[in-house]
Amino acid sequence: MSPTARTRLIDAVWFLFVAAVSSAWCLTASEHMGATFDEPFYIASGLQGWRDGTHRPLIKAGTMPLPVDVQTLPVYVWERYRGEPFQHYIDLARLLPVARSATLLFWWLLLFYGMLFGRALGGPWAGRLACGLLAADPTLLAHATLATTDLPLTACVLLASYHWYRGRDHGWFLRIVVPGFCYMIALAAKASSFAFVPLLFGVLGLDHVIRSGAVNWPAGDLIGPKIRALWTATYRLRWDLVLALWLGFILVFFFCGCDWADEPTFIEWAEGLDDGPVKNVMLPFSQNLRIFSNAGEGLVYQIAHNIRGHHGSYLLGEYRPQGRWYYFPVALSAKLPIPALALLAFVLAARTRAFLNPVGWATVALLAFSLTCRVQIGVRFQLPLVAFLYIAMAIAACRRPGWVCGWTRPAPTPTSTENAVGTESWRLSGSNKVVPSSTSPRPDCQTDSATRLALALGFLALALNVAVAATAWPDGLLYTNELYGGTVRGREIYSDSNYDWGQGLPDLKVWYQEHRGQPLFVWFYGTDPQILMPPFKLFEIHREPNVTPALVAEAVGNGYLAVGVTLLDGCPDRRPELLAVVEWLKTQKEVGRTGTFVIYQFR
Repeated sequence: MSPTARTRLIDAVWFLFVAAVSSAWCLTASEHMGATFDEPFYIASGLQGWRDGTHRPLIKAGTMPLPVDVQTLPVYVWERYRGEPFQHYIDLARLLPVARSATLLFWWLLLFYGMLFGRALGGPWAGRLACGLLAADPTLLAHATLATTDLPLTACVLLASYHWYRGRDHGWFLRIVVPGFCYMIALAAKASSFAFVPLLFGVLGLDHVIRSGAVNWPAGDLIGPKIRALWTATYRLRWDLVLALWLGFILVFFFCGCDWADEPTFIEWAEGLDDGPVKNVMLPFSQNLRIFSNAGEGLVYQIAHNIRGHHGSYLLGEYRPQGRWYYFPVALSAKLPIPALALLAFVLAARTRAFLNPVGWATVALLAFSLTCRVQIGVRFQLPLVAFLYIAMAIAACRRPGWVCGWTRPAPTPTSTENAVGTESWRLSGSNKVVPSSTSPRPDCQTDSATRLALALGFLALALNVAVAATAWPDGLLYTNELYGGTVRGREIYSDSNYDWGQGLPDLKVWYQEHRGQPLFVWFYGTDPQILMPPFKLFEIHREPNVTPALVAEAVGNGYLAVGVTLLDGCPDRRPELLAVVEWLKTQKEVGRTGTFVIYQFR
């Protein structure tokens, strides 16, 4: 067997092993987690889409349909086979494991492209380490367990970024068409790709232009001439970027489809205009404009959502209505396992230049972008940053000195038939297609002692991450590292989808089986239909008029009141009377606690 074939065999075995073990984590964890806030809506809307051929409910809520379509397809096939429609809320407990299992398709895609990216920029061991680090992160595993859109977004963003960078020195099809199609896939996964993918395309493309030696830097220290030189060198990049993004943007409208219906809110707005020429034009125009729903609605909804924010943010025990710029860096520092943070500190301190590979620069760009994001209800909105960070660390740990970033091979000094590309060399074929020079072998396995040490530390961090993931099972959403007091104290750091996303009813039911005798009232921030079934009694305190502590105590009587920690810490409803109830609850004696609930008894 040739060395290349042996390397590919090892890669294949490693990928299958990592995918199988991590998938087992997800499938077994799913049985212990209740429905999160978004999942009932996704499954109901997805089934309606398969039955009626419409994405309207999803688009109106700002949700792009690709993940939901994939997750509900096996449910719809099951429904057609049984010949009777599911009642999605009544049957959700049966449907949820099936829908969640379909998310594994995106999980495998994430692991595969993480391995490809690492291998391409750091060699085979970097690819293996990247794949392992991605698969051992508790937060990524938790979202791979759910039938939601955040993990699919991450996989599709990585897919688009890889093919964009991979195609930089190829013909127009690989440079523009393939990345444009991948951008469509990412947009169809989640509207936030509208920001993520252009940012990554720009950073990766600029990195490639600079590393390739295409910039004719002028002498001197003046900034103006250097900017003009960079602008000139990026001419093709700018055209590629515009064409690929426009292609993906147009294609996503075809993917999402259209109901060819009018828009009631548009008509209502036109009817509210003052009488005059504007109303005379806009009213019939709105009544006859039948292009809804379409992908543009979902994109506009999410852009507006990020501009206005979402109920403020809760971080480090403090709620702020306007959020804070450092939310995501701090929250991620609590969510990443300590071994991963230690590996990050090592590569930044000892292998800084190796970390600033193309994926490393993309990670820096994503981190900077996170400072501007105003929807601060969970690190799930920055999962692409987590994925790129792990890949960048793997590359930094495995790249030996002199390793060439990109799909290139080192070569001797170029001759007249070669085009020097920094420390890289390219040979022009007769058809003017740029192809890698093959004058020297690619140093996949040539490492020095420092790189071997970094590689060993990388796989040690991976082994420790695996242990952390094992302890975080089954509810990885709760995971908080020991720097912040561990998972038990995570509720003091953050709330919502970082900790309590409404998934805790199964644990609460187990607790109640050991404490029977009194009714169990539940106040939580969730939509799991199990709340309407025994032994639970839904008590929506926030909907009670003129609510007071005395009213709550009287309604509960001698029963139990289980309160979700999202409402207890960082309650999004900031009415003074409701906050007074929350503060009163914190003074009451706890009689029990589960992962996401605090249980009280007042008599």
